[in-house]
Amino acid sequence: MVERKSQHKHVLLLAYQSFGLAYGALSVSPLYVYRSTFSGNLQHHQNEYVIFGAFSLIFWTLTLLPLFNYVIITLNADDNGEGGPIALYSLICRHVKLSLLPNHQAADEEISTYHKPGYINRNTPSSPLKRFVEKHKKTRNVLLLMALLGACLMIGYGVLTPSISVLASIEGLQVQTERPHHSIVVVIACVVLVGLFALQHFGTYRVAFLFSPIVIVWLLCIAAIGVYNIIEWNPRIYEALSPYYIYKFFRNTGKDGWLSLGGILLCTAGTGSMFLGLGHFTTASIRISFSCVVYPCLVLQFMGQAAFISKNFSSISSSFYASIPDPVFWPVFVIAILAAIVASQAVISATFSIVKQCHALGCFPRIKVVHKSKWIGQTYIPEMNWILMILCLTVTAGFRKTTLIANAYGIACIADALVTTCLMSLVIIFVQHKNLIISLLFLLFFGSIEAIYLSSSCMEIPRGGWVPLVLSSVLMLIMHVWHYGTRRKYLYDLQNKVSMKWILTLGPSLGIVRVPGIGLIYTELATGVPAIFSDFVTNLPAIHQVVIFVCVKSVLVPYVSHKERYLIGRIGPKAYRMYRCIVRYGYKDVHKEEEDFENHLVTCLAEFIKLEAEGSGSGTIDGSVDGRMAVVRTSEKFGTRLVMSEGAGIEESSSSSLLTTVTNGKSVTLQKLQSMYEQESPHLSHRRRVQFKLPDTDYMDSHVKEELSELVEAKRAGVAYIIGHSRIKARRNSSFFKKFVINMAYSFLRKNCRAPAVTLTIPHISLIGVGMNYHV
Repeated sequence: MVERKSQHKHVLLLAYQSFGLAYGALSVSPLYVYRSTFSGNLQHHQNEYVIFGAFSLIFWTLTLLPLFNYVIITLNADDNGEGGPIALYSLICRHVKLSLLPNHQAADEEISTYHKPGYINRNTPSSPLKRFVEKHKKTRNVLLLMALLGACLMIGYGVLTPSISVLASIEGLQVQTERPHHSIVVVIACVVLVGLFALQHFGTYRVAFLFSPIVIVWLLCIAAIGVYNIIEWNPRIYEALSPYYIYKFFRNTGKDGWLSLGGILLCTAGTGSMFLGLGHFTTASIRISFSCVVYPCLVLQFMGQAAFISKNFSSISSSFYASIPDPVFWPVFVIAILAAIVASQAVISATFSIVKQCHALGCFPRIKVVHKSKWIGQTYIPEMNWILMILCLTVTAGFRKTTLIANAYGIACIADALVTTCLMSLVIIFVQHKNLIISLLFLLFFGSIEAIYLSSSCMEIPRGGWVPLVLSSVLMLIMHVWHYGTRRKYLYDLQNKVSMKWILTLGPSLGIVRVPGIGLIYTELATGVPAIFSDFVTNLPAIHQVVIFVCVKSVLVPYVSHKERYLIGRIGPKAYRMYRCIVRYGYKDVHKEEEDFENHLVTCLAEFIKLEAEGSGSGTIDGSVDGRMAVVRTSEKFGTRLVMSEGAGIEESSSSSLLTTVTNGKSVTLQKLQSMYEQESPHLSHRRRVQFKLPDTDYMDSHVKEELSELVEAKRAGVAYIIGHSRIKARRNSSFFKKFVINMAYSFLRKNCRAPAVTLTIPHISLIGVGMNYHV
């Protein structure tokens, strides 16, 4: 009983927190829905039946799309608690062999979160439809393009939501007696937007506790204003809850009513962000907060606004602020601006998240993702932040009117909803294993509704609706070019990898001098030795005494737990001291700067060496094996493999006999130079100084002790990061299109994105670049 009460409290707490992140954009929609609906020829149909019909459309649209489609049905298709187009894509690819990630391994399918409980039955026979889809490779590209289109439209949210929300909230100034010039309103909106994006660099964790109270107060305010307007102006508005008024609406308005659907659908704006933000909460918390607070408050507000308009047709262009009683106008105006800022902040954070997910799938140029431990649930991408700011300011200053921005916003919202519906229909078949008829009924019912709204919105393409289409097209082109170039580069590495026979002929010394230290050779290959290794040993006379091939890759799960992150294996005989480490991240995992990768890697490698000698009988090595690779899990036995101690500095640690029994291979001069560089580099100051030593035990096998001693000695000597500096060109006999894509577009993106060392958080002082020419 106590545990059940604790669970209920946790759900209610998450429901409270969801107001600030999930419903910001949806809650501010009353600012511009009626204004956008009656901006065209519909404003000439000023009678009660038209107003009642417009509200009836809004009510049933809110009920069918956000409530039934998303909250009741689509939320069941979460990917281990995550939502959004990439989550649905990942879920489908894990159940149908449609993934385009090139370095997939069988061991990845043994990750604990790879199969969602209740969604998979390995004894279920493969359906004919599933075999047909897996057989045709073109379906992989179609599915990926569909997911990327949804992601591009979500990025469009990040451009249009701050513009329309902030501008619509500040336009309330024009309702007062002294009407300021509209240019002043636009300038104020631009100033607010600049301040909003400038604050992203510092993180919003300090004021994040205010987000939920602001949205809750806003929802309660608009609900109270709605009730007041119903009682004051037209209590008969409740009759419009009947869908019969929708029939009357179209009978009286005809084509003009159909064209107005682009404004009606804005009542669902922000629903995609709500689904994308599911990862911060739970399905139960979202359902409680939406069904019990958000939905009824929005319905009351739209109902009250319709009641006001039915008696004040001349105030349609500013119906929200005009319907506010004078005594509470300014408090509501301030709360509206704060709610618009919170809505913008939530969508900006969601945009960073979706860009990070596309990058994890290998479909977005390299970016730097900033995440700090105190930034709870928040990431920051510097490049995207300033690009979004420029685009927001351009849209706000260029269109200047909420109605024009609404035309663009409507297409982005409904197109994203249609993409989500299509992906959800595939989830119903392949993931939930429901009947094909159920999937088709879902697609036909909700898809047809969204298609009708989309057809209406497309008529506004000449009047601002082209913005999300152009933006999505540019983003899709960038993502497709990057994905194509990255995949061709990987295939070249795969075809030109070094054979094991060549490695064995070099002998334990690899044919050159083995110098003290650990050499981490970064490669995208999950199997085999990359060509960069042969170039390195051919052109340099020495290689480190311990060589580790590191592959950092993404897996089609949202998060990979730390105990399942490292996949360790050996390359060649033990005397070669060559290993492989595959570091696996989910599409929502962030490479944290404070993460101590070097020490984790050494600890896991020591664990692997010991357990390999024990025959992995303790169960710490996962039973899933991919070739010679094995998952090394975190265990309490780490302390029995190597003893870790934190040191204060180079000089102190080098003179301490208690921390190590091996000597450092670097000279005193080099150690001092390295210490001076690290002190002058602020980004290296957070790195832990850890020293390793072998435990005092007589029960360790002599061969294991020798290998561990050499590992400790190599760690003491230092770690060098070896990474390829590639130059990619299309082959001479390639087509003109391929030459243009590789030599021009892909090369341009590579030159103007972050370097691999930045995205992998590799310290510059330890970096070694090896030039490589790729002819793909």
